[in-house]
Amino acid sequence: MAVKRALKQKRVLPRQDRAVQTRERLLDIAGELLGEVGVERISTNMIATRAGVSPAALYRYFTDKYAVLEALGRRLMDRQNQALYGWLENHKAGGLKALSASVEELMRATAKVTESEPGGVWIERAMRAVPRLAHVRVESHREVTDAMMEVYAPLLPDVKRAVLWRRLRIGVELGYAIDEMLGEEDRIPREAVIREAARILGGAPMTGDE
Repeated sequence: MAVKRALKQKRVLPRQDRAVQTRERLLDIAGELLGEVGVERISTNMIATRAGVSPAALYRYFTDKYAVLEALGRRLMDRQNQALYGWLENHKAGGLKALSASVEELMRATAKVTESEPGGVWIERAMRAVPRLAHVRVESHREVTDAMMEVYAPLLPDVKRAVLWRRLRIGVELGYAIDEMLGEEDRIPREAVIREAARILGGAPMTGDE
């Protein structure tokens, strides 16, 4: 399965500027449609029609609608991950105190990425709801957990690496759920969600070794 996925990814990633722009436009349109009609109704024909291209032209980039959804998920999560990497780089020199104090900043940066992505919150929901897409979310979250380990492990030498990785990984998943929540919970003010979540997540990887 992993080999097949790798081949598929190689097939759908164009190198020429025009082809890259076409693929990105198709993804933008697919994201908009996903927000309008949902995972079950969206189709490659619908995307092609909205984009003004033939289905055959779309199939040059994506084999089916799930390949489109996977590409949407990878693009969104790559952009979210870049926000996290920038946050780590900006605050790692300040140690645990600076990292913990700036979790709210990270949550706002992630939310901004999701909001700017066509169909962003619906892409997040699809990555969780569709079994054949779950690997995209899991792989991405493991990747950022590994990156966080490189920063947090030297700051917490008394915590076993396996325990620290577990805590960071849980924190990443909770942050993702909060980002989803911002797009659907209207009984709690958005600012309150971000503040409360940052307060909870700010201490997630701290002391203790169980």
